[in-house]
Amino acid sequence: MDNYYKVLFESNIPRYFLNSVIISVGSTVLALCLAVFASYGFARFDFKGKSLFQAFVLVGQLLPTAAIIVPLFVTLRVLGLVNTYWGLILVYMIITLPLSVWMLTSYFKALPVELDEAAIIDGASRVGVLFRITIPLSTPGIVAVVVYSFVTTWNEFIFALCFASDSSVKTLPIGLAEFSTEFNTDWGAVMAASVVMTLPIALLFMSMQRLFVGGLTAGATKG
Repeated sequence: MDNYYKVLFESNIPRYFLNSVIISVGSTVLALCLAVFASYGFARFDFKGKSLFQAFVLVGQLLPTAAIIVPLFVTLRVLGLVNTYWGLILVYMIITLPLSVWMLTSYFKALPVELDEAAIIDGASRVGVLFRITIPLSTPGIVAVVVYSFVTTWNEFIFALCFASDSSVKTLPIGLAEFSTEFNTDWGAVMAASVVMTLPIALLFMSMQRLFVGGLTAGATKG
């Protein structure tokens, strides 16, 4: 238990844990909000260049991390967002948004268009249809996007290392790395901190397992 005491009371892990929660929740909420509107547009509207736009969404996923670190850093520096929560939140939103859009688009396409048409005939607006019908019926797909975005952000290391050098913004993966030096690694502390880092993800999966698996299956097989 000495290792847990060291991690929880003699290190910056509690602060890094809070930072990870704020950044992961913020980027997940932002990515979900944008993905819902983009996915509904792709699933329900036909417009010129639709296929091209959908393919373009995934361009960011095809680029290696090393190719986008420098442009992102320069952009964040110009905007004054280096070493800030918002800087990392925006970066992680950019990372998780493309796949989130594709997952939700597949799920929205699986819902009958007749539901939208019936609601519109009854006087509902497009936004009303989205929030009153489409989103409630798409809970498994939305949960899948939430879990994917949160886990991706929670475990990410490279961007956090490059864009957050201040202890007030560093995340848990960086905290784990700090237990290793050039000459020594405190393996007891690393293992204890790893347990602390894993618990929120384990709880998230256990609480949303049924909906998460259902959302992934529907998004992969329907369209």
